[in-house]
Amino acid sequence: MELHNRGVRQDVRELGALLGEILEAQTSRRAFETVESCRTTAIDYRAGEIDSRESLVDELARVSPHQQRVVARAFATYFELINLAEERERVRSIRWDSQDGSLADSLEAAAAELGETDPETVESILEDVQIEPTFTAHPTEARRKTVKAKLRAIATHLETLDERLLTDKEAAQVWRDVDAEVTSLWQTRQVRKRQPEVEDEARNVQWYLENTLFDVVGEVYDELEDALEAAVEGSLEVPKLLEFRSWAGSDRDGNPYVTPEVTANTLVRQREVVLSRYREELKRLSGVLSQDGARLSPGPAFEDALEADRQRLEGSARAAAERYPGEPYRQKLKLMRERLRRVGDVRPGGYGNADELLADLETIAESLRENGAETVVEAHVDPLRRQVETFGFSLASLDLRDHREKHTDAIAAALEREGIDYRALEEDERADLLTDAVLQDEPVIDLADTEGLPEDAARVLTLFDSLADWQAEYGVAAVDTYCISMTEEPSHALEVLFLADQAGVVSLPEHCGIDVVPLLETEYALSGARRIMGALFENEAYAAALSARGRTQEIMLGYSDSNKENGFLAANWSLYRNQRHLAEICDDHDVTMRLFHGRGGSISRGGGPMNEALLALPNSTVTGQVKFTEQGEAISEKYGNPRIAERNIEQMLNAQLRARKQAIEQPREEVPEEWLEAMETMADAARREYRDLLESDGFVRYFEQATPITVIENLDLGSRPASRSGERTVEDLRAIPWVFSWTQSRCILPGWYALAAGVDEYLEGDGSMETLQEMYGEWPFFRTTLDNAALSLSRTELEIAAEYADLAEDDLRERFFPRLSEEHERAAELVTTIGERDELHTRDWLGENLARRNPYVDPLNLLQVQLLGRTQRTDIEERTLRLTVKGIAAGMKNTG
Repeated sequence: MELHNRGVRQDVRELGALLGEILEAQTSRRAFETVESCRTTAIDYRAGEIDSRESLVDELARVSPHQQRVVARAFATYFELINLAEERERVRSIRWDSQDGSLADSLEAAAAELGETDPETVESILEDVQIEPTFTAHPTEARRKTVKAKLRAIATHLETLDERLLTDKEAAQVWRDVDAEVTSLWQTRQVRKRQPEVEDEARNVQWYLENTLFDVVGEVYDELEDALEAAVEGSLEVPKLLEFRSWAGSDRDGNPYVTPEVTANTLVRQREVVLSRYREELKRLSGVLSQDGARLSPGPAFEDALEADRQRLEGSARAAAERYPGEPYRQKLKLMRERLRRVGDVRPGGYGNADELLADLETIAESLRENGAETVVEAHVDPLRRQVETFGFSLASLDLRDHREKHTDAIAAALEREGIDYRALEEDERADLLTDAVLQDEPVIDLADTEGLPEDAARVLTLFDSLADWQAEYGVAAVDTYCISMTEEPSHALEVLFLADQAGVVSLPEHCGIDVVPLLETEYALSGARRIMGALFENEAYAAALSARGRTQEIMLGYSDSNKENGFLAANWSLYRNQRHLAEICDDHDVTMRLFHGRGGSISRGGGPMNEALLALPNSTVTGQVKFTEQGEAISEKYGNPRIAERNIEQMLNAQLRARKQAIEQPREEVPEEWLEAMETMADAARREYRDLLESDGFVRYFEQATPITVIENLDLGSRPASRSGERTVEDLRAIPWVFSWTQSRCILPGWYALAAGVDEYLEGDGSMETLQEMYGEWPFFRTTLDNAALSLSRTELEIAAEYADLAEDDLRERFFPRLSEEHERAAELVTTIGERDELHTRDWLGENLARRNPYVDPLNLLQVQLLGRTQRTDIEERTLRLTVKGIAAGMKNTG
């Protein structure tokens, strides 16, 4: 059975040829020939046909600034199109493997594994699992929204050509539409002229939730239910397993533009979006449920629900009866649509919450079942029920976040007016004061009184004052989590609890409307986890709040800053070790832990295959509940295409269901002491080497000169500033531009540096290669860590990185580039030896991907180097330089 009409090579070849035709038509024959010459020269060098890139370098230097801009634009556009071709190939692979039953990490495979145990355990696993992807607005998306819309239209046309049976005339018409979109894409500005606003970022996140995820959720549940029915004895009710959350419009850490007004607007818009989708689905359902009331008995429960709506909405009920005489389901659905229109309206009769809508859907479903229409329920009602369970009336719950210093400063300023010198208090004294304040009935400060306070302090108090109003208007679930960046002391969590209490969001012991989530990201915080969390669990006020929240504690782990502070290997080990430690602390205090993994798109920031990451977590940390960030370009890559989005969710569920089963069967992962000691040795040595590099005199200047960091800081990638204070230090620089800069220069240092130093330290002591190979074969954490490093090592191109190094002062280049090169070469050698393989990477598709992309990225890199090397750049050269950043990001399929 042929599922597809095309292949990736055809897509790449034809899209590349089309771009060439458009390039020549829109510019000139000379421009086309320049681009072709650059392309063929880069390919010839990679293929070994010529010995040097000098002719390519010379040509790029020789052409005019205008021609340079055309070259940058051509290669950047090429990668945008090739990314679509590779996306289409991924869809083909998913469909082929699904058809022949070989799809890895499928829901069928997870169900089969669950079927090995008893139904009661399976039911318990399903009850435990809760997966919460959390979309952030972190500035790692280099494309404009307009460009993304055009690319999505091209992707839709490619799908039509690939999956539909078309006549030659029909296929030609579709290809004409592709031609039109690519032409429009060429004529569209690629780089933003303005910095995106926070609400732009919120709308971007909402687009994926509304247009992709909303539609695929029901299909995922349907597939899981079928798989469990086939593999597990008895009848199982699959509970809610997924919930989507967002930081877009609510994450204040380092972003002064996220105001209470922005958050309020985000809440309004998200509710409008999801209620509109529900109304559309009910309208569609009305077309299905056309049953004649005279030929069936809807049942007393349905009749009671319909009558309640008639009394609630008398005018609408009369209109429904006139429009749908004798069709009870349609009458009910029309009244349900009217109730959705009145949510948040001054008119009475609207739904109070999503549970009321769910109850109506269940009433309809039960009535249909009683009338022999089970398949109608499965095909049309159940998917909508799953959507309502997942998205509620808020589309995605918002997490609030800010830096711990903001809360401390705000409380100090507010308490100073009450005669309390909060800053002068020791940590224990601060904790006692905050605890007593939370437990007493009377408020201590007036959040609404911000007159005379510093601007930042006033913003914090206004936020918490607004929080009570938001929860009253949209429900507690719409915004019920507060994350505290750089948490290092118990008082940092108690400060948020105190502010929430002063706002009336907390009223102990009966009610706590907010999860207080410490973000542990520094080595000091991670190593002090028992000091922080133990003190909180034993604190009278915090313990009461925890009980009111079901004794579940969410703890966020910061991958990005941990890596930037400690290096790849040491950060991964610290996170793994401290996750186990946190699980012990929570167990000691009878608290259920929900880990929140602050992962980025790149390997160095916790990226990599999500299903492998979930399965590599220590068993003791797998409570079933898990939360993780989805950032930047990773959101587009994972959730832009419906089939790929469905596949990603399927893999997450597969991994979490299996991991929870393993955790129940073996609550404590048995890791040989020898392996733990080996990791301690390697991590300690790796951290010393990494810190020595960062603290070496001149390294920051080398970083500034040998990467495009100065350009990246000025790109309008996101609404948030690139650094926390504007200082040029590695510590102050945000993790995203730090990684982005190294990725652009093809020296992806954050994903592998000091790995070799750590392993060599172990081998030079009492360690053996055989032990490392055994660890790789049998320990998921170690295997995943090395495989992820291998991905970064594979994508690193030292020949290109050397061109960037030449931009640095001679003494800096000679001190640092050989050091980086030697570490890369040794790391690559060690990874292949430990993994007992010939190639760095273990994925065939990656080799093909790199071979296809590298020759086309090279000209962009070489052009970028030339432009960076100029002390003065014209406006057109500055725009070209920014275009090279965008093009390399598209070619590498990664920013930060």
